[in-house]
Amino acid sequence: MSQPDRAARAAAAWRRERPEIDVEAMEIIGRLNELSALLTRQLQPVFEAHGLQGGEFDVLATLRRAGAPYRLTPTALYEATMLSSGGMTARLDRLEARSLIRRLPNPQDRRGTLVELTPEGLELIDVAVVPHAANETRLLAGLPPRDRAALNDLLSKLRAVLP
Repeated sequence: MSQPDRAARAAAAWRRERPEIDVEAMEIIGRLNELSALLTRQLQPVFEAHGLQGGEFDVLATLRRAGAPYRLTPTALYEATMLSSGGMTARLDRLEARSLIRRLPNPQDRRGTLVELTPEGLELIDVAVVPHAANETRLLAGLPPRDRAALNDLLSKLRAVLP
């Protein structure tokens, strides 16, 4: 049997010290937070191997998934990547300085802009996404397919009930 993780140890301590408090949710959320940090550490080397930060990869991947001509408004990018508008602006500035994206006038909104992958950005994301997908598959390989499907379903249900 494996050793209890941090969330289990913390929950056990709370149950001992304050048995009247229901700490089940605390244990689950603690475990999700720990897993998020662990996964991020495992994902980052693939991004770095391609000269990217995780958030920059997200922007390029979001534009790529949009399909040709690989353009979105900054608002659509910001909503798809769950960033603040200020954080998105800084990311776009860095990607534009590296000629991976360009900003264009939005023909539908004279005050707006569109963000578009450049040919260099398209080439980079098409190369980087292959080892990224393989890395994510590797990270979940310890779970059988049925468990992965159940986890995916449960996480989707949890996301659907949160504001």
